[in-house]
Amino acid sequence: MSEEKTVKELPACPVETTLTLIGDKWKVLILRDLLPGTKRFGELKKSIGKVSQKVLTAQLRDMEQNGLVHRKVYPEVPPRVEYSLTPLGMSLKPILDAMWNWGQEYKAQNAQG
Repeated sequence: MSEEKTVKELPACPVETTLTLIGDKWKVLILRDLLPGTKRFGELKKSIGKVSQKVLTAQLRDMEQNGLVHRKVYPEVPPRVEYSLTPLGMSLKPILDAMWNWGQEYKAQNAQG
C-alpha cells in the first residue's frame, strides 16, 4: 500500500519530511544506484541485492509519485522500462554523499583488526 502524501500532509519538521520521502533502506539504495545514470528494473534489482521484485516495484512507484524518479516505458515487445532520477531526485546527491562519507569514517574508526 502506497503512502501518497500531499504537501499539506507532510510533517512540519523538514528532517521528518526528508525521512518520509527517502527513509526506507531500499529507497536510499535506489537513489544511490540511479545517481550515476539510468537503469532498467533488472539492473536495479541486481545492484541492490536482496530486495524482492514486489518491494522494489512498490518503492519505485512511491518515489515516482513523489517526483524523485522518472519511469520511461518504451513501446516495444517485450516492454522496456528505464528509471532515472528527476532533478528533484538528483538534488538529494549531497545527502547521499554525506551519508557515504560518514559511513566511511565510522568504518575506519571502528574497524577491529
